[in-house]
This record gives sequence, structure tokens and C-alpha cells, in this order.
Amino acid sequence: MTQFSDIMEYGGLAVDFVGVLVIIVGAILSTYRFLFRSHESSYNRYRQDLGRSILLGLEFLIAGDIIRTVVVAPTLKNVIVLGIIVLIRTFLSIALHMEIEGRWPWQSAAGTSDQ
Repeated sequence: MTQFSDIMEYGGLAVDFVGVLVIIVGAILSTYRFLFRSHESSYNRYRQDLGRSILLGLEFLIAGDIIRTVVVAPTLKNVIVLGIIVLIRTFLSIALHMEIEGRWPWQSAAGTSDQ
């Protein structure tokens, strides 16, 4: 069982690494687009691109935390800490989505109909 836990621990760390990598690469690409492809809506586009990379990175970071907590060390203390981390990251995700899209995640996009 310890070998499985070790594999899952490394798997969780790998998912965390991918999350951080997504945020860093997204920030670099967003900044590149902002600096070298300027047009009148560059700033808004920059904020949207950067926000999207942060959102995607947060999803990976949450997944890594879940893997490590649930599979590797499912103690009550770790589950409570995971719950707090997920709440904070979920709040950040909702706030970033609101900032990027200008609407709440559960609202339909303007001009589209829910069927």
C-alpha cells in the first residue's frame, strides 16, 4: 500500500506542477501578445488571457490537492484543510470568471439560449 501511496503522492505533485506550469506559460504568452500585438482592446484581451490561464492552473492545483489528500493522507485534519483550500480556490475561480466574462459562471452568455 505504501508503494501506491508514493505513486499517488508523486502523481499529485505532478498535477500541481502542471498547474503551476499552465499559469506561468499562460502569463508569458499573454504578456507576449499584449506587448507585441497591440490594438485598441489589448488591455482587456490581456486580462482575459491571463485570467483564463490562472483559472486553468487553479483547476489543476485543486486536482493535485484532492489526489494527495484523499488517496495519500485521508485524515480528518487533512480533509478539513483540503476543504478550506478548495473553498478559497473556488472563490478565486468564481471571482476571476466574473472578471473575465462579466457574468456569473451559472448565467448563460448573452445572446445564447438555454435549451
